[in-house]
Amino acid sequence: MVLVMGPLGAQSFEHPRIYTTNLDKQAFLEKLENVAWKRELIDKKKQNLERYLNFVDINPEWLVSRLQMNWKTKHNEVYLKGGNFAYSKGTAPVPTVRFSGTRDWATDYKRPKLVDVEPYFDDSRGLYFEHKKTGKKEWIHPSKSGHAIEKINQEIMQLVEDAAFLYWLTGEQKYADFAAPVFFTYIDGMFHRDAPIDLKNSNQQNISGLATFEVIHEGIVISLVTAYDFLYDYLKSEKKDVSNTVAVFQKWGDQIIKNGVPDNNWNLFQARFLTYIALVLESNETYKNGKGREHYLNYTFNVSTDRQIAVNESLLVYDQETGIWPECPSYSVHVITTLLKIFTLLDHVTNNNEMANYPILEKAVLSSFQYLFPSGYMLGFGDSGHKILPPENFELLIANYRKYNQKEKEVLISGFLSQFMSNKLYTRKAKDLFNLFFYVDDIVDSEADLGALTTPTFYAPNVSMFNQRMGEGDNAVMLSTVGSYGNHAHANGVSIELFANNYVLGPDSGKGPSYWHPDFRDYYARMPAHNTVIVDGISDYNNMRVYHPFKLDNSFPKSGESSIFDKVTFSKVSFLEPKTVSNQQRFSAIIKSNSGKAYVVDVFRSKKQKDGKQKHEYFYRNLGQSLDVLDANTSTLEFTTTDDLSSKKGDLTGYDFFSSKYKASTSKAVQPIFTLKTAGRPDNLMKLWVKGSSNQTIYKLKSPRSNALSEGTAPKNLLKDSIPTLVLKRDEAAWNNPFAVVFNPYLKGEENPIENVSYASLEGSPSTQIIEVLLADKITTDRIVLNASENDIAQEEGFYQKGLLSIIRESKTGNTLDFMFLSGISRLDYKEWTLIASAKPVTISIESVEDRYLIQNDNPVTINLPLKEGGKRAKLMLYEDGKLVATKEAVLNRNKPFQQLFKLEKAYSKVIIKL
Repeated sequence: MVLVMGPLGAQSFEHPRIYTTNLDKQAFLEKLENVAWKRELIDKKKQNLERYLNFVDINPEWLVSRLQMNWKTKHNEVYLKGGNFAYSKGTAPVPTVRFSGTRDWATDYKRPKLVDVEPYFDDSRGLYFEHKKTGKKEWIHPSKSGHAIEKINQEIMQLVEDAAFLYWLTGEQKYADFAAPVFFTYIDGMFHRDAPIDLKNSNQQNISGLATFEVIHEGIVISLVTAYDFLYDYLKSEKKDVSNTVAVFQKWGDQIIKNGVPDNNWNLFQARFLTYIALVLESNETYKNGKGREHYLNYTFNVSTDRQIAVNESLLVYDQETGIWPECPSYSVHVITTLLKIFTLLDHVTNNNEMANYPILEKAVLSSFQYLFPSGYMLGFGDSGHKILPPENFELLIANYRKYNQKEKEVLISGFLSQFMSNKLYTRKAKDLFNLFFYVDDIVDSEADLGALTTPTFYAPNVSMFNQRMGEGDNAVMLSTVGSYGNHAHANGVSIELFANNYVLGPDSGKGPSYWHPDFRDYYARMPAHNTVIVDGISDYNNMRVYHPFKLDNSFPKSGESSIFDKVTFSKVSFLEPKTVSNQQRFSAIIKSNSGKAYVVDVFRSKKQKDGKQKHEYFYRNLGQSLDVLDANTSTLEFTTTDDLSSKKGDLTGYDFFSSKYKASTSKAVQPIFTLKTAGRPDNLMKLWVKGSSNQTIYKLKSPRSNALSEGTAPKNLLKDSIPTLVLKRDEAAWNNPFAVVFNPYLKGEENPIENVSYASLEGSPSTQIIEVLLADKITTDRIVLNASENDIAQEEGFYQKGLLSIIRESKTGNTLDFMFLSGISRLDYKEWTLIASAKPVTISIESVEDRYLIQNDNPVTINLPLKEGGKRAKLMLYEDGKLVATKEAVLNRNKPFQQLFKLEKAYSKVIIKL
């Protein structure tokens, strides 16, 4: 990175400078007269501070006494036991800052309101907190308090930051007099306190900050730095000694450089704090130790250490092709937020369009739209949830585009903020000083175009995610298939989330109360919480930093591309389940019916590599109040209560979280139906057409609530409810006879695109799956023939397929071909058609459109198509880049006079055969 320092290197670089300057003050004041939402923040801060100013007028020590300090003991040494505070000792000349209680934020105790905090509290018995359930106060060790200690101090320092800003804005000294004593008490207390020591010498020693258990939670740094920046002129006029302040900032910067996690989101969160510290300090030559502005900027952007990788290098962690960060969506998008903040701060002082120097950042913002369901909410895999993309990302991108006059880009991104606001998901307001100074005053009113930033399929190998989309509006369907790769991933095997009928009907379970909570460790991060297949009840591996991706074997269309054929998307992925050493394969397709509504085909193969006893269980959970299972005669299948699916039977502990368990056994196909009732709307139905098997047990049960769901992806009244769940169990390998399910979403009283689904197999090709879907018109059939690989053969009278997949849609009336879609095929013979790949297996679509076939192919192929007796030969038209480049007339197949043929010598995105 070539960091253009500009005024950063000048001795005359004055304070404030992080968010604004004295030179910009008048223009800022004039803006406030015209921009109501910015003025509202200032009014709010004034009103909030007035209460505390009154307290301090009555008692000057009111606020400072509520800091969480070692008031009596003045301990300067802090000792931890792993992720918990153990004790402190030693002595200092002044009260020192208390360290946080625990790394785990989940706690049974309430953090007291600031007005209820006991002044100068420092008691050897610990903390006196109210229990959340009993309402009674108890003495507890600090390690039981969650993040209460650090949060109280952060709340107080936020008041100090606000007062410092209002002093700069108004010139009223009461604000500075309010802020300075609290600021210096904390600073002096941190100056005389050491960094913590972990008695276990565990990894905790390498991640602790000065105030918290994780250097990424040192948010108080921003308030301290900002307060100092705005108070600087006051401190000079009052001849305040700021040497301790500078030393504490340097000490904090050194701790952040020394500790942390260098190769995930931590690295960037740390870099943001370093940026603040760097920008508030003077140049290196000002200090004897040489640790000034340039020093910390250099470590932020250019110089990597063992636990703090420079931003310049961190940006290489992105998949440079896809723009995806290797963590689950919720963390990925907040890494983007953090980077945008870092570059916005830097650009404020350099005016060098710093973001443009790193195009991967803009690409990451735009790629994040690929995480979205059609409703505009993010996927829930790993430690994620169904939330909208952070509006702050758009605000900061828009600010950059406007600053550097990129109007078209500004209009595109502004459309999404406009949509958020019109849907009442976002209100433009300043939540903090960063927003106040860096958000543009108003945005361009434009339309959101999600289609411009998403594609029918999208594959992100560094998080093992493959997304498929089809349709718009009420007909929109999306299927997300995920493995386990990157950070904040779960042990989920090959799992899916399914969106249809405007909801995430098949959700992931999300994360638990905290990463240390048993609900998270035993259930939410484990296989039973996901829509996957579990082997022997014990499939498992570590969560969090995970290296168990699936392999993408086949897919259509290619990731990030569109296709002229829009009736099918699919993926086939393979996976090795490590605990049981089992081979797994999942084929998932979205197929658009002739009515425009789509259905989903899911074929999951699973087998242990070793012979012997084995069981395989297919899990799927769906939104709703009920799950009914019908037999082939559409009668309700009889179920009995069961104590199966539990750790007592040798299964994972996660099975013990299930309730209301019932089971039934049948070898026949069944039709489970999930019903979601919503007031004022027709029932939202998800019908499953499940293939029968001689060794299949069917369970219906309740799973714990999904923490991924939100009001944007499920009805509000269901968010805390348990979820109806279907489990299909085989007491044998499920490879040649895989789990096969057709997902059929529709609304009660409205058109159901499917009339019937039937399954068949071939005696000579035991792994071949034949699925026939009779559509709603009762005359159109989709015939799906699926093999386990491109090398397999399926053969019966009148049909031959060497290769993976064929989907043929025909009408019974006149045997009319609607379309033929083949993928991974070397040869297909069907009725009077023969298609032969020239070298590599081909993916090809042939769609009937009036008097012609519309074709695309990805590899060379010979097409033999029917020729009616005495009929006119077809003409071939080849297109490249949308332009007609050649025409050919069919030649006769010398061995089959009822066929005419064309040879496509390469891939074409558009070919027309005119009949």
